[in-house]
Amino acid sequence: MRSSAILVALLLPVSGTDLLAQAQDWVQPPRSEANLAALARVDVRTHRLPQAPGVDIPYGVYVPTGYDSGRATPLVIALHGLGSDEMYMMEYNNLVELAEQYGYLVATPMGFNERGWYGSRGQGNDFNRRSQDPGPDNLGELSELDVMSVLDIMRDEYNVDERRIYLIGQSMGGGGTWYLGTKHPDIWAALAPMAPAIYSSSDVLEGARNLPVIVVQGDADQLVDPDVTRGWVAKMKELGMEYQYIEVPGGTHASAGRLNIDKVFSFLDQHSR
Repeated sequence: MRSSAILVALLLPVSGTDLLAQAQDWVQPPRSEANLAALARVDVRTHRLPQAPGVDIPYGVYVPTGYDSGRATPLVIALHGLGSDEMYMMEYNNLVELAEQYGYLVATPMGFNERGWYGSRGQGNDFNRRSQDPGPDNLGELSELDVMSVLDIMRDEYNVDERRIYLIGQSMGGGGTWYLGTKHPDIWAALAPMAPAIYSSSDVLEGARNLPVIVVQGDADQLVDPDVTRGWVAKMKELGMEYQYIEVPGGTHASAGRLNIDKVFSFLDQHSR
């Protein structure tokens, strides 16, 4: 298993500021033996996309100890934040321990690279352009394809319950959850965007009004504007969607989702297509 640091990036538009050089606002509490045991079972693999020949793209896989190939098993696709890697969500507080408890498969796509935004910001973005290695011109497309390809791999290699495939994500991954969740509403049983960095209109929810959603946002988040998240929640209410909104008093960009990941799994477990 490869370890990765928890990175936090400024996501509000700030002129003249390096958006990737921001301080961490979350300290991981001591991990339980169960959590460490689950993390030790995470398998980091690679795959390739036909659209990016020769590029090995990493992704993480967690298989619960009770997995039985003869029984359909729920799957969580978890999307990391800006500047992080495929281990970010595996190390997201006690996520893998919860996956073991609920008996869920988990896959954590890279999104092609650490700043692809899963397609939610189109082909390019300011974060990528400022990088020393800006990557391909069609980064957004490749980032989106990576997620969907990892989903296909999991479906091919495991007995995935097609009625219980969930999409969750933090920060950039939360924005990716909104984007890919509403673009492919017939795939997912429920969504969980946490501190979601999203820059498009909530009108896309019109085509996903049957999707259950749990949203987590800290009211002290200085990196993703809580009012943007509240706007998406208001749109869900307007559309009569089934949703749960957790706004954490004093919750920061990094802490709010991590402190409520158990509630996220509880919500997911109540929903199937």
